[in-house]
Amino acid sequence: MTKLKQAVDSVLRALCIVLFAILVLLVCWQIFTRLVLNDPSVWSEEASRYTFIWLSLIGISVATGERADVAIDLLVKKLPVAAQRWVTAVAYLSAISFATVFMVYGGYLNAKLSWNQANPVLPVTQGVLYLAVPVAGVLLTFYLCYHFVRIVLAKEDATAPEEMQVEL
Repeated sequence: MTKLKQAVDSVLRALCIVLFAILVLLVCWQIFTRLVLNDPSVWSEEASRYTFIWLSLIGISVATGERADVAIDLLVKKLPVAAQRWVTAVAYLSAISFATVFMVYGGYLNAKLSWNQANPVLPVTQGVLYLAVPVAGVLLTFYLCYHFVRIVLAKEDATAPEEMQVEL
């Protein structure tokens, strides 16, 4: 499972780099056409919006995979280690439920509903653009399940990694 996670991590990091580079190019083109040519490019604005959405959702998945997501574990740290593990496990189960029901299932239904709806500016349908939510939901579910299993089996600390913590 760890090797699969490392492979997925590598692919997603590379994808985020590519998406970020595309986003920078699209925004630069939009600025150039707006300020220099005095004729703003309509397609680049729409493309940059959807590129940003895909980048954000995949980036959230990568952060979750690295356990760099937001975690407020001030109260959890005051519990005994066994209780920390179970409280964190319940939190992961809640997040898995959310990702599965709302992002994967709900996102799939939304993409399916708009699959044949033409985008007025881009050469792809709205459904293809809306696939970002269920894809991110699957990725989040994978990472959350990975960490959930490791926490329950005591292979991972129940609180946020020390290098990620900020003192309040």
